[in-house]
Amino acid sequence: MKPLRLSMPFALAMALVASQALSVAQARELPDFTALVRDNSPAVVNISTTQNITSDQSSASPFPNMPDDSPFNQFFKRFFNNPQNVPHEEKVQSLGSGFIISSDGYILTNNHVVKNADRIVVQLSDRRELRAKLIGADERTDVALLKVDAKDLPTVKIGDSSKLQVGQWVLAIGSPFGLQYSATQGIVSALGRSLPSDTYVPFIQTDAAVNPGNSGGPLFDTDGEVIGINSQIYSNTGGFMGLSFAIPINVAMNVAKQLKAQGYVTRGWLGVYIQPVSQDLAESFGLKRPIGALVAKVFPRSPASKAGLKAGDVILSFDGKEVEESDHLPPLVAATPIGKTVDIVVQRNGERKTLRATIEKLTDQDKSVPESKREVPNLNITVADLSEQQRAKLKLDDRGVLVKGVDEGPAADAGIRPGDILLMLNQKDVHNTEELVRIAKDLPHDKNVAVLVQRNDQTIFLALKVPDKH
Repeated sequence: MKPLRLSMPFALAMALVASQALSVAQARELPDFTALVRDNSPAVVNISTTQNITSDQSSASPFPNMPDDSPFNQFFKRFFNNPQNVPHEEKVQSLGSGFIISSDGYILTNNHVVKNADRIVVQLSDRRELRAKLIGADERTDVALLKVDAKDLPTVKIGDSSKLQVGQWVLAIGSPFGLQYSATQGIVSALGRSLPSDTYVPFIQTDAAVNPGNSGGPLFDTDGEVIGINSQIYSNTGGFMGLSFAIPINVAMNVAKQLKAQGYVTRGWLGVYIQPVSQDLAESFGLKRPIGALVAKVFPRSPASKAGLKAGDVILSFDGKEVEESDHLPPLVAATPIGKTVDIVVQRNGERKTLRATIEKLTDQDKSVPESKREVPNLNITVADLSEQQRAKLKLDDRGVLVKGVDEGPAADAGIRPGDILLMLNQKDVHNTEELVRIAKDLPHDKNVAVLVQRNDQTIFLALKVPDKH
């Protein structure tokens, strides 16, 4: 049989048809958000707030970039400011977004959208403007619950943020820069993100474009269900740079439920300071890889103390949930019902132990604060014993010595600084300078060991290595 030879025009036509078929197939795989936007936009609202601020005009410079100590400041103040130095009231306005979660007028938004507002106005999709009452707000999660006096309002469907997966499509609707009902799409970039200012929220990271004004608006999945509240962006310019963060809807709805019931939020408290586990610290604690939350301090009379947790324990599991990173622990503890007893799996002295702790209520009380000479030769530091008065002031127990000086050597390499309180070395408590010298003499060479120090209100573990003498 002779091979079939195609003419060039026919071959080109076939190639174009194949290319078009491939494009159609690819297009079918991309999500179509038109129905989602149409069905859900009516439940998304624009929020405007007004705050009345009383200010003394005489204290302000007409040229804010001029240094305070400039001799020209008094000259300009005399001629440009209120000559009678009379305090006056200014109105500060801001814009944000929100979404209706019940037909009788309950609305979710961000705390920072309505914080300190004297007047909150919600604009609905039908252009009605309604005064809103703040039912409650929670600064720790940046969630606020509002109420407007209306009935039969359109609502969003609430999804399940625990089922989210990295890579799935999401859509944000809000009012960036006051441009109402703007929709932007992207994917889930990461889950469980911890931001420096937000300990209790495992943020959803997306690349959906979010800008000022989007705050408080909903983040939808392709099923048209809300899975997050757009809250923050990472930006060097103030505009969108590809990193936006949303509060998981499971967290937000738990907060909203408590705000509606009692006007405030209660959280679980374990009573520990924790820190991440580095590769060097993992080695010193007998772990195969960096994992878990390292306990740097246990508060006296706390649930952790009553359960037998100790500084140096690495928490690997809490209430049956793995703690892969230290950031994972605070949201788990916070979400635990008050009075519930949970299992905590820890690594201690190379072995795993299961402890049981009964979670108590988190309060806003401040926890604790840090503050003769003797040299520790193989660490190259100078230390001093603490007096009883110092211990009382610093709220220390019977442990700890004060680091007075640090020279080049193992301690300096580990990051120990003058003023640190050295509490533990190689998993042994340090009560005085004599004991520290004795422990330091027996340290292994060329192997990372953990040293626990208290520094400015915090206790942290550092990895220290004494080099081989040879």
